[in-house]
Parts: sequence; structure tokens; C-alpha cells
Amino acid sequence: MPPSGPGQDSAPLGNVDVSLIPEPVPRAEPRAQYGNHSPYTVLGHSYRVLDSADGYRERGIASWYGTKFHGKLTSTREPYDMYAFTAAHKTLPLPTYVRVTNLDNGERLVVRVNDRGPFHDGRIIDLSYAAAIRLGIAATGTGRVEVAAIDTKHAATTTAPRPQTATPQPLYVQAGSFASRDNALRLRERLEAAGFHDLSSIACLPAASCSIACASARSIPSVPPMH
Repeated sequence: MPPSGPGQDSAPLGNVDVSLIPEPVPRAEPRAQYGNHSPYTVLGHSYRVLDSADGYRERGIASWYGTKFHGKLTSTREPYDMYAFTAAHKTLPLPTYVRVTNLDNGERLVVRVNDRGPFHDGRIIDLSYAAAIRLGIAATGTGRVEVAAIDTKHAATTTAPRPQTATPQPLYVQAGSFASRDNALRLRERLEAAGFHDLSSIACLPAASCSIACASARSIPSVPPMH
């Protein structure tokens, strides 16, 4: 792991359960406004950002960075989160999704590159602390990896599901209320003769009136009152 001391990087205290951290889902993103200036110079060395990540694949040494940079701005001006699966790279466009494979144990992980680095000879990628834990290189500080860019041009886009259209339900209105069942039956016959066939059954409750309901997809016809 990176050496610990004043001004130096280190791991956070306590254990981190990386199984609870979601792996990034590659998706097409526009180039970040910051971090893609090319060429740029760091420590006297000049670097040129790739025009595209298409086909990028490289093997080399990965390192990681932790508490010293946690919460500070990355090259894209996003806060660095050592508990997210991210990484820094010297020349890949920002952001880029890459698949990192530990060549010693076969562990693989998708990370989102949103920072510049590592500016040390022989290192090709700087992983977040969580990514280093997941890949099994946190304890040793570095590890042999393969880094391969993921093509997001044809990545499936998630669209909101179409709202379900509710099946129209008929609206029932009370067409009449009678003390006599015979009067209710006569009104039902008149409504059916007027073209209303979706009529509910006549309901008569004890100590209550009889009623008849009509499905109203149009206006109730004018029917002379019945006594």
C-alpha cells in the first residue's frame, strides 16, 4: 500500500465491504469539460490525450490512491470518492469506462476513469482504494493488470417504461329509485328501448327503495317521471 506518513497517502481506518459497492454500468457520456486539454505537462513530461478510447488495451502496473485525495477534485472537477469504483489514467479521454483485470488472480472490474495519473514511471492506471480492494492489490500497493476500454457507443440506453393505459371502465349513474319493483322494471324496459343495454341488475334492499343504474357513455335519455 502507499507509504503512510505526514503528507503521504494511506488506506482508511477499518474494513471496507466492497461487495456492497455497485459496479459502474458503462454508458455513453460526453467528454468532460475539464481534464481533456491536450497536450498537458506534469513534472516536466508532456502527455497527449487520445482522440478516442476505441481499441485501447494495455498491460502494466496499477497502483491506487486513498485518503490523501478523498473528497478533493479530480481532473473532471468531480470529487474523488475512494469508496467508488473509479480510476485515473494519463491519456484516456475523460470519462472512459475500462475493464481492469488482475493478471495474477483473474479478478475483473469495470471502473470509470475520471482523473489524470499516475505520474510514476511504469504505472498505467491509478485505481480508487475500493477498486484496489476488489481487485486484490490494495495490500501490496501495486499489481499487474490489463486495462481494456469498453465501447459505449452501442451501450443499451435505459428509457422510462411507457405508462400503462388503464382500461376504460364504464361510469354507472343511478337512473331511478322506486318504492315499487314493478316501476323499476318498467323504467329498465324504457331505457333498453332507448338504446341503453348495459344496465345493472335492480337492487332492492330491506327497508329501502329499489334502484337501477345505467352505464353512462352518453347522456341519460329524457324519460318522463314514473310514479
